[in-house]
Amino acid sequence: MHLAEGNLHGAELLQAQAHVWNHILNFINSMSLKCAVELGIPDLIHNHGKPMTLSELVDVLPIHPSKAPFVYRLMRILVHSGFFAQQIVSGNTEGEGYVLTNASQFLVKDNPLSVAPFLLAMLDPILTQPWHHVSAWFQNDVPTPFDTAHERSFWEYASHEPKLNHFFNEAMASDARIVSSVMINECKGVFEGLNSLVDVGGGTGTLAKAIAKEFQHLDCTVFDLPHVVADLEGSENLKYLGGDMFEAIPQADAILLKWILHDWNDEECVKILRQCKEAIKGRGGGKVIIIDMVVENNKVEAGSTETQFFFDMLMMILVTGKERNRNEWSKLFSDAGFSSFKINPVLGLRSLIEVYP
Repeated sequence: MHLAEGNLHGAELLQAQAHVWNHILNFINSMSLKCAVELGIPDLIHNHGKPMTLSELVDVLPIHPSKAPFVYRLMRILVHSGFFAQQIVSGNTEGEGYVLTNASQFLVKDNPLSVAPFLLAMLDPILTQPWHHVSAWFQNDVPTPFDTAHERSFWEYASHEPKLNHFFNEAMASDARIVSSVMINECKGVFEGLNSLVDVGGGTGTLAKAIAKEFQHLDCTVFDLPHVVADLEGSENLKYLGGDMFEAIPQADAILLKWILHDWNDEECVKILRQCKEAIKGRGGGKVIIIDMVVENNKVEAGSTETQFFFDMLMMILVTGKERNRNEWSKLFSDAGFSSFKINPVLGLRSLIEVYP
């Protein structure tokens, strides 16, 4: 039986087709946004200081003159997706000019909280190519689609390829700037009673620097792989240390894991958490501080659930990890020998989790 002869007729049939088309073509939103960032459109509109007409934008864009007629079409899709808006420009024959929205403010490169590095990292061919191998991965015994595409793990690739290592660290640093601004303003109590803290997998130290600056009594250590922290200089209460979190973690009153555990499978997470437990052993009030997603947390806005699912798929494609719900987190902590934990959904899509021995 033909589909048109089945249960779907007329408007329902066309609506179903449109739904399929929208999902097939959804990558166009991402790639259009990447183009805008690479051309510097958010920065040009921001620096203009007032609504910027199409002709004014075309005049300053680094494009070939023959491509001027196409700028309108790029901007139209980005206005539709909420990254730019249009406002009336009085006394101008064009009538309207482009302005930034709250979302595109985060794409201005000079913005301390810019997420442009994260966008450029996620949409780099190194990280998009594995998505073309997902069906093949389901039929083989290779750990991840990234391995299938590149014949080595994400971590092995990053340790030998400066480009991936650089843009991954830049992406994580851009995210850490946002997280640190919220944590320091709204979660000061998390650091009360602590004298030392180790930021495991802390990269170039963006989050640890902010914590060390705000809580100057706190001795902070950024602990990451040797090639990540090589040549990085600390300060009075901040130092860098190279090592492997699966082998040993420096002792401290608190161990911080920001967006670390979602990179690893359950068995690997238990190994990491046991090393964390050993690092706080014998320290009264010691704890592990985790910043990660709690999927389908009731306090998370309904629209954010899809984003959490996106990240879960991202972990499946690039590494061996996953995003976890409350019960899955609880089992990890129990298996690693911890006695209790509490979850505070204060970081938007992610939560602040405190785990106690």
